[in-house]
Amino acid sequence: MMPAPTYRDILAARPAVYRHLERTPLHEYSLLSEQLGARVFVKHENHHAVRVFKVRGGVYLASTLGEEERAAGLYSASTGNHGQSIAFGGRVTGTPVTIAVPEGANPSKVASMRSLGAEVVFHGPDFDAAREWIEREAERAGARFVGPADPELICGVGTYAIEILEDLPDVDTIIVPVGAGSGACGVCLVAKTVDPKIEVIGVQAERAPTQQRTWKAGRPLLGPMETRAEGLATRVPFENTQRIMRHPTLGLDDFVLVSEEAMENAIRLYLEAIHEVAEHAGAAPLAAAIDLRERLAGRKVVLVLSGGNISSADLRRIVA
Repeated sequence: MMPAPTYRDILAARPAVYRHLERTPLHEYSLLSEQLGARVFVKHENHHAVRVFKVRGGVYLASTLGEEERAAGLYSASTGNHGQSIAFGGRVTGTPVTIAVPEGANPSKVASMRSLGAEVVFHGPDFDAAREWIEREAERAGARFVGPADPELICGVGTYAIEILEDLPDVDTIIVPVGAGSGACGVCLVAKTVDPKIEVIGVQAERAPTQQRTWKAGRPLLGPMETRAEGLATRVPFENTQRIMRHPTLGLDDFVLVSEEAMENAIRLYLEAIHEVAEHAGAAPLAAAIDLRERLAGRKVVLVLSGGNISSADLRRIVA
């Protein structure tokens, strides 16, 4: 595994990422701008083949494997999006992938992982139980266990932050959802290296606040994990991403929490205003921006729409 990533490492990841993926668009939307009193741009990471930003990390990590590592395969745990990303990376590089998912995982995401060639195993009530179990299985098999925020993943997903700054060099604020933290770390490393004045705000769910509580306190703090936002459902903090998010010059400027109701209102607003489907985590930055509208007034704001893999049942309920 590589050491803590840097901006140069993210730049170096681009050729491997773009060998299999295309840039995603950054669009300004007048209806969102009117509602927030700011110039609002949306980074459409929901436009990837598996509809989530994490696929960039899965592709890059798989591309770095040696011949023996590739033959042994990759083992990981996921509530869905991370697993799809690792499965996609495995498919395009010819690497076997085994993913542990919690009981009750999103059926469409499980089906997607299997369609990408991954072996999917159900284990435990939540993501962290599945993760702890599959890590032991990987060790027994002599295979690479992929954590949710390994350095290679941060480098891969950080490429979308480079795209943001190429398309909008004078951005004032970037709001990014935080689960394990790979996306937030990628944005911080890129934005703060290029222009330290860019404000980066992380968002987590009120009902899964472990990463936010840990960031605020500067020491590991646990919290409940009862959110519907699968991409934000983290029960334990991760030292490697906390180290970057709390860095005095390269870290987050702020880290806020949003309610379940606020995320679902944001899902509806995305559908009505720009005709885009967002999952809860993908809608969290818009929910945060609505809460922070006075602070953001007049600024150029980028919302990272990190994924669109919402279940049909949840989407029907929210729209109804």
